[in-house]
Amino acid sequence: MKLQFTKMQGLGNDFVVFNGIERKIAFAPEQIRSIADRRFGIGCDQLLVIEANVGGDADFFYRIFNADGREVEQCGNGVRAIARFALEQALTAKPELNLKSMSGVVAARLEDDGRVTVNMGIPRFEPREIPFDAQRRQATYTLKIGEASRDFSVLSIGNPHAVQRVADVERAPVAEEGPLIEKHPAFPNGINAGFLQTLDRTHARVRVFERGVGETLSCGTGACAAAIAGMQLELLDSAVTMHTRGGNLSIRWEGEEKPVWMSGPANTVFTGEIAIDDEEN
Repeated sequence: MKLQFTKMQGLGNDFVVFNGIERKIAFAPEQIRSIADRRFGIGCDQLLVIEANVGGDADFFYRIFNADGREVEQCGNGVRAIARFALEQALTAKPELNLKSMSGVVAARLEDDGRVTVNMGIPRFEPREIPFDAQRRQATYTLKIGEASRDFSVLSIGNPHAVQRVADVERAPVAEEGPLIEKHPAFPNGINAGFLQTLDRTHARVRVFERGVGETLSCGTGACAAAIAGMQLELLDSAVTMHTRGGNLSIRWEGEEKPVWMSGPANTVFTGEIAIDDEEN
């Protein structure tokens, strides 16, 4: 069976997007891994499927699958890509959309300068909501990572993140400690590992080892989580520029029980057709 796809990227975090509105599209994990393979497939960090939203509480529903084949709750760069895809594919003419994923509904607005601004919702800090095996909420938590003890801010921005401060993100042990943090037994569903370097009150650098993917050039929810961690530690102001390896995101958060706002680009790279061996499709 042949399916049309669109390759998209947001600051180097790349996606293969399928239109599942007019026909049901279902992939097995091994098929997702094959599509995501950068040598034998199209290559991507995440596979996205946009669908009709049956419940009516959003314009569209979208599903997110990491490169390892696992479906996940949210993707900050991905939701910007979905908003851009919906407009470019003439699925809607609305510049402002409500988009629903496993984590709930977020609002996205396409700006005149080409960026997409997303209301990412209210971050959650209670351990049971992340989920995180901790007795009570704390400002930071100390966990044993390999032979070292590290301090983390732990929160959910639609998906789980553990953020640690480092002096220099370029020298941070992302490749070594990222997999250990991702699969740490304190996080029953795994976690995204963030490494935050603050530059001044309004600028910071971040690298993220994404759950089920590995390090990506940019992670939208990871940038949000790192910004929030820095704000809670009183190192960053409420509006910051987060520098990722793929480019910059603007993040704004006014504090507890307030939503996080993220602005950044999302672009189409190319379109194509792929043959899928799947009886359901």
